[in-house]
Amino acid sequence: MTWLADPSGLTPHGFCLLWDPRLIWTYAVSDIGIGLAYFSIPLALGIIAHRRRDLVFRPLFWLFATFILLCGTTHFLDVVTLWIPAYGIEALVKTATAAVSIVTAVAMWWLLPQALALPSPAQMSQAVAALRVSEERLHQAQKMEAVGQLTGGIAHDFNNMLQGISGCLELMERAIQKGRVDDTGRYVTTARRSVERAAGLIQRMLAFARRQALQPRPVEPDALVRGIEELIQRTVGPEVTVTIRLGDGVWTVECDPNQLESALLNLAINARDAMPDGGTLSIASADRVLSQDDVADQDEAGPGGYVEIAVADTGTGMPPDVLVRAFEPFFTTKPTGQGTGLGLSQVFGFVRQSGGFVRLESAVGQGTTVRIYLPRHQPAAGAAAPLPFAAPASEPAGPPAALRGNVLVVEDEADVRAMIGKVLRELGCTVLEAADGPAGLRIVQSRQPLDLLVTDVGLPGLNGRQLADAARTMRPDLPVLLITGYAGKALEDLALAPGMTVMPKPFTLDALAASVSALLRRLAAE
Repeated sequence: MTWLADPSGLTPHGFCLLWDPRLIWTYAVSDIGIGLAYFSIPLALGIIAHRRRDLVFRPLFWLFATFILLCGTTHFLDVVTLWIPAYGIEALVKTATAAVSIVTAVAMWWLLPQALALPSPAQMSQAVAALRVSEERLHQAQKMEAVGQLTGGIAHDFNNMLQGISGCLELMERAIQKGRVDDTGRYVTTARRSVERAAGLIQRMLAFARRQALQPRPVEPDALVRGIEELIQRTVGPEVTVTIRLGDGVWTVECDPNQLESALLNLAINARDAMPDGGTLSIASADRVLSQDDVADQDEAGPGGYVEIAVADTGTGMPPDVLVRAFEPFFTTKPTGQGTGLGLSQVFGFVRQSGGFVRLESAVGQGTTVRIYLPRHQPAAGAAAPLPFAAPASEPAGPPAALRGNVLVVEDEADVRAMIGKVLRELGCTVLEAADGPAGLRIVQSRQPLDLLVTDVGLPGLNGRQLADAARTMRPDLPVLLITGYAGKALEDLALAPGMTVMPKPFTLDALAASVSALLRRLAAE
């Protein structure tokens, strides 16, 4: 080792080149360039191996990088030995280079069949294209399965409701033909109950699809929970112990309070059904500040302040295969006739439409916890008033007193238009009718005096909201009653001006009369 490190007594390589400067510098410059290139290659290989930890041949990258590094070192030593005869050190480096070279060569030949088996870029492109045609066929199949489940559930429930209505009408017809008019009252009650069930089904479907028309306004979650605590206890029965643990938070949320109450009642009913032998239902609330990581699994929710309402039970719980389908509409594990499968889907849709999200935790034998997260309400200066709604359920029965006024009714369904017109005429109103939006606009633009506009939202040519806006531009004080079976995007992110009211279909004729009366009397009072 002493001799290898001691160049004394040896002649530099430059002596062999007769100390010719042209030859010496040609050797030096060439070896330096080769050495620098060799040193850059291991750096690139090292970066690839470090960043692509998924590579199959990653160990070979490091081995090949070591081989190239040693080769570069030998070239730098060739430059040194032009003037300093350090042949011993050069011999050691070349010995190491030879050993690594042999190992690298053996490894490359050993891995050659696997390397040749790797797909080419063209083959990879073809495979990706075939795979894309396949995550598409699967998606289509899953979509069709979901549509089939959805339509099957709707058909089942609606056919039952239609059967109830058509059966009652037939029985009423028979009773009238036989002169037994007194028997028709009970059939009317049964038919009306079926209509109410159908309307409720549609509302739940719109809630799941996030297309229901909501009446959002600032709500104190803790106060709302306290207000329905007794109702929840009556709903679940004496076998279930209800515990309320409110965080006494100061944050409010902006949502439809009726829909939030309905969501909590749905969850309470699900919890009761999951505890047939009794148990504990707990409702808790808390103010939460969620980071980006906390909402990473939510595609439409961002970080910020949320109010959490957690509904937990000590029931049977759900296995993983049921848990992943729990929010699907019409999916239920209850026996036929004991559940529609729309409770959780309605909760999901309502919360998402309100800007929040839902998390579901469950395990067999350990119960279920549903966590509702609604964004904290921070009203901006000059914020628009919440969406006003007619409240037909709270209106007194029977038509209001006679009225006077010119009312424009715009409805594309002839039977519905005739029905509304008849009710308004019975109230004493003068009724103008139009079958679509453009026809209604022409009447609005005429010199006809108008006291009220009643319009469907889903109109051909010009929807009801556009017609209402145009009418209010020309007649700023004109009251508007928007009626809708499905508003779609026409009422999304909408804050209606004072004097505009929305009434969802189906509605009772008494409710229609009450809403029209309220709007006309409000106009007269002003």
